[in-house]
Amino acid sequence: MRAHLARVDAVLVQALIAAALSFAHLHDIASAAGQDGWKAWAYPISVDLLLVAAWRRLRSGDARAAGWCWFVIALAASLGANVATAGLLDTQHVPAWLRILVAGWPAVAFLGGTLLAHSVAAAVDDAPEPAADPVDVPDDVPEPTIRPELAAHPAIEPPPARAAVPVPAALVEHARKVAAEHHTRTGTPIDTPTLRARLGVPAPLADAIAAQLT
Repeated sequence: MRAHLARVDAVLVQALIAAALSFAHLHDIASAAGQDGWKAWAYPISVDLLLVAAWRRLRSGDARAAGWCWFVIALAASLGANVATAGLLDTQHVPAWLRILVAGWPAVAFLGGTLLAHSVAAAVDDAPEPAADPVDVPDDVPEPTIRPELAAHPAIEPPPARAAVPVPAALVEHARKVAAEHHTRTGTPIDTPTLRARLGVPAPLADAIAAQLT
């Protein structure tokens, strides 16, 4: 137990040191690019918040393409500031293109945060609705009678049964791991729409995989 706490403490201290250095480098770049006062301090917060939001999108498993896109953008902004402050940039004569990038960053960060938040709302809206409660029918309601000639010739023919979708064994094994990870993280079994989004497969194939997982 003591060894585990020591490892956690070392990781936490290392994370705090890295965050403080990255924060200071972003502040220095923003200040050198003409963003003085509180504005220079707001830039590191904006970059780190976008980085955290993109990482949470990757961990959730939904809209992973958008999560990777904005994670790379935020990481490039943070890493670029760290490299630029290593003596490669003359902070007294900042080039015009860097001033343009720093001045345009708030709009980029706002766009990224809005798109990431919108993808969360879309995922919630697309969630399946709960099944309706069964309706209680009184015992004294008579059952409908069916005329023999109508029973012999039904008005609507039942739809033909769909052919079973073949599912590779490797894909089923991967789906079991995804379902187990989802259950461990959320405490609830994974549903078919979420399984389909995590695997990126068509709906019929997702239904066939979900049937094998039950």
